[in-house]
Amino acid sequence: MGSGEFATYWRYRGLGGLDLMRARFVRRRFARHSHETYAIGALEAGLEEIRFADGVEHAGADDVVLIEPGVVHTGEPRTADGWAYRVLYPSVEQVREVADELGVPGGVPSFERRVAPDARVARRVTAAHHAAESGASLAADSQLRAVLALVLGAYGTRRPGRPARSAGRRSVARVRDLLHATMPDPPGLTELAATAGVTPFALLRSFRRAYGMPPHAYVTQLRVVKARELLRQGMPPAQAALAVGFCDQSHLSRHFRSLVGVPPRAYQRAVQ
Repeated sequence: MGSGEFATYWRYRGLGGLDLMRARFVRRRFARHSHETYAIGALEAGLEEIRFADGVEHAGADDVVLIEPGVVHTGEPRTADGWAYRVLYPSVEQVREVADELGVPGGVPSFERRVAPDARVARRVTAAHHAAESGASLAADSQLRAVLALVLGAYGTRRPGRPARSAGRRSVARVRDLLHATMPDPPGLTELAATAGVTPFALLRSFRRAYGMPPHAYVTQLRVVKARELLRQGMPPAQAALAVGFCDQSHLSRHFRSLVGVPPRAYQRAVQ
């Protein structure tokens, strides 16, 4: 990493498993990506610029960042000093369980804001992070559950379930399903377009509109997600790289760091 940069990524075993990251980035620029989990972050220092499909947000010290699963975004330093933060990655099931306990009505747990200046909530996120890092399971379980309740109480809502997709969306969904099924060695763009019954250019446009990124970037994310699973199971990074369709370990490392923030070996050491 660049001068002064570090990133520590690990998995807390309580609550059914929850990933955490503590990092300071100076030169790091995250590629467009999304998470399969929620991302709840507390900025401790510096300024981060986060680009979403519909605009740009800036987060600084004592701000809370709230990103929902599947929301495509980037992350990069706003100033030369970079930024430092702690992030919790609770699963959809974990957040839904807390929302149910709170009696928040509706469907999928959602947030009214993506960046909120809230020193109180930021301190609680940091405290829960410290508790999980310390290994004190009872305190960590309690504080992590409490901070999810606090965030949902302050900024949570629920969006209704998605309506049935149109024929065009169903066609694009078939392409997505095919990418999941063939992830190590997916078809070319022409074959994917034929599956959707559209031209390659139309597929690129429709797929990006539906999922926030073009098919090749979507496959890269699928590969990194699967590589994380294999690394947690103990598979060596070089072997995991080939298993998910990357040409070699350096190829995996480049994309893994771009999307996760730490190299594959560092991630594996942290979660085992």
